[in-house]
Order: sequence, then C-alpha cells, then structure tokens
Amino acid sequence: MAVQPLQATPAPRGLHRHLYVQVLVAIALGALIGHFFPNLGASLKPLGDGFIKLVKMVISPVIFLTVVTGIAGSTDLNKVGRVAAKAFAYFLTFSSLALVVGMVIANVVRPGQGMNIDPSTLTSAKEVSDYASKAHDQSLVKFLLNIIPNTVVSAFSEGDILQVLFVSVLFGVALAMIGEKARPTLQVLESLSHAFFRLVGILMKAAPIGAFGAFAFTIGKYGIGSVVNLAALVLTFYLTSAVFVLVVLGAVARYNGFSILRLIRYLKAELLLVLGTSSSEAALPSLLEKMERAGCPKQIVGLVVPTGYSFNLDGTNIYMTLAALFIAQATNTHLTLGQQVLLLLVAMVSSKGAAGVTGAGFITLAATLSVVPSVPIAGMALILGIDRFMSECRALTNFIGNAVATVVVSNWEGGLDRKTFDEVLRAPALPSPTQAPGTAAAE
Repeated sequence: MAVQPLQATPAPRGLHRHLYVQVLVAIALGALIGHFFPNLGASLKPLGDGFIKLVKMVISPVIFLTVVTGIAGSTDLNKVGRVAAKAFAYFLTFSSLALVVGMVIANVVRPGQGMNIDPSTLTSAKEVSDYASKAHDQSLVKFLLNIIPNTVVSAFSEGDILQVLFVSVLFGVALAMIGEKARPTLQVLESLSHAFFRLVGILMKAAPIGAFGAFAFTIGKYGIGSVVNLAALVLTFYLTSAVFVLVVLGAVARYNGFSILRLIRYLKAELLLVLGTSSSEAALPSLLEKMERAGCPKQIVGLVVPTGYSFNLDGTNIYMTLAALFIAQATNTHLTLGQQVLLLLVAMVSSKGAAGVTGAGFITLAATLSVVPSVPIAGMALILGIDRFMSECRALTNFIGNAVATVVVSNWEGGLDRKTFDEVLRAPALPSPTQAPGTAAAE
C-alpha cells in the first residue's frame, strides 16, 4: 500500500497581510494626516473617490450575475415571490422600528435641549435649501417609476441598483421558464460570476488606499473640532445605533439561532471598509459573496442584499427621527405626541421615496421636514457640518442590518446551511471572500 505523503500545515499569516488590519492602519494614518496636515488631508479625497468608483464599476454586473444565476438555477419560481414577500415584510418591520427607536431615544436623552437657537440666525441656508430642493424632486410614485429603466442597457450604464435588480429578476425568471434550453447560457453566466468575484478580490487590495484617502479628507476638511460643538447629538446617535444593533438586531439574531457579535466579527473587514470610506456600497460585492459562503442560498442573497440597500436602511431611519427631534429641541420648537407620530409616518414614506439617492440621509431628512412644517427646515444647518461624521455610523448600521436580514430570511425559508453557517462564524481565521480553495487568503 502506498504511503500517503504528509501535507504540510500552512504557516500562519502575519497580521499585516489581513485586509481588516491594513484598513484599520490606513484609517489611523488618515486621521493623523487629516488632523496634523489638514490641507494635505483634504487634498487626498480623490483616493477615496477613486476606490469607491472602482467598486461601483463592478456592482451592477455582480448583482446581475448573482441574481440571475440564483433564480435561473431554481426549479420553484413561487419561492422567488415568497422570498421577496418575506424580505419586504422584514424591511418594513425593522425600518419602522428603527424610526421608533430614534424617536424614543431623542425624547429620553433630549440632546438639543438648552441650545436655544434662533433659526433665522443660522448660516449655510443656501446649502440646506439645495438639499431641500433635491428632496422635493423625490416622491414615492417617481421613485417606483424610476425602478423601470429606459432600456436594459441603461440600467447598467447608470448604475442604479434597483434598476439592475429589476432587470436581473426578470431575466432570471425568463431563463428559469425556458428550462433546459437555457442551460448553456446559465453556464456562461456562472463562469462570468467567478471571473467578476475574482476581479472584486483584485480591487479589494486597493481598499486600504481608499480608506486612507477618504478618512484623511474627512478629518482634514471638517476637523475633529466640528464634532465637539455638537458632541451630544453625535454621541447619542452612535449609542442609539449601537443599542439597535446589539439589542434589537441581537435579539432577532438570537431568536434565529446565531450571535450578532460573531456575525460582526465575520464581517469585520467589510465594516472597517465602510467606516473608512463612509459608504456601504464599497462593501456590497464582498457582502454578497460572504453571505453566500456562510451558507445562505444564492437566490436569497441576490434578492435580499441589493433590495435591502434601498429599503432596509436602519441607520438612516434612526438618524432621521433623532436629528429631526434634535432640531426641534435646539430651536425650542415644541412638538406634541400627535405631531411626532405624523413626523414618524412621513419619515416612513420619505425614506423609501429617496432611497438610492446620493446623500440620502440628509435628503430624506429634508424631505420629511418639508412636509412637517412644525420643525424649521433651516435648523438643518445645525447638523450640516457634522453630517459627514454621522454618515459613517448610518452606513455601518445599514450594512449590519442587511447582513442580519439575509440570514434571517434564509432561515425563514429553511435554506440556511446551518452547519456551514456555524462553522464559518466560529472559525478563528476567516479567508478572503474572493479566495479560491487552496490559495493564500487576502483578507
């Protein structure tokens, strides 16, 4: 009998080779450069912008390939509709709960009380009016119509996530209905999917550079000092988001048989990337593959994640009610319980109508306040200077919320590979989402 050769145990990689460590170091360096050399820090903005553009370049094809291959490979089209219905039920429930949490915390902590601001004396009125005009351009009906692209190609050229998702679902359903004759096309798309995820792995190597440039710009442009004056609001928002993630989403996770902390650890590289770039889109391709690799079915991942990026914005919703009540408190504007409930209802609609818009958090707040005249919209000038610092927390909370939603919907559908999921979340060292079997990890 031939003796099997012993396989050498791979040597442990140094910490410097992990993507999350590289991004963390890049963020720290960016903060130092921005603080001590603000002009240089502000000039590094193109590094962050360039990296985000690189990622956005592949988002559309990655979503298309993930959704199409997931749906076309399914033999049960009824399941697609069932998954979509469950996903939207989840989104509506927890997005609304996030609005309520923000409102409750704002009433308990009252971060704006005692500021005694006269709205007529506020500066930056022009910038606020620019956001307000963008908000007026958004309506729920227009938003729904915009989901339908002018052409199939324009959905990809314009990079609108919901338009790409719309085309992808229709094309995937068409292939599933064709059946066996569509098998060659499906095989080509699956091969393209592997190629694009490998491309994502290549682009992720530039993540530390992008995080460095983006964070240096934020600190250099706005300065740490701009946070101090409104520290109560910033701190309240971060603590409220932490409570929502650890308590509310943590309870949901526990009910569905997993730990929210283990999931956060599993996604640590992506979360640091979101923190560094202040954009959850920067980590969208990685989230798609990591959720699938953790045992969530491709079909569910492809539907829940891209849709959640527009409809499941927990962090943005917390921000909206918290910031609106902060402005009311700071300007000594008394709101009755009925007016606060109206504000909540308007926010539920406006948060969907402006989904996917650049600067969505600030724009949706402007849309909400423009409909509820009790709160002076000029008061938004109070938080204009610190919105950049709060956008990072919004993006982080949104990202975690969508990861939890994907696991929960997968579990509801009975499609979660529990063994794989538990093994991945308990693993002491996690490979890169684009790592092929037998290759060196890049995370």
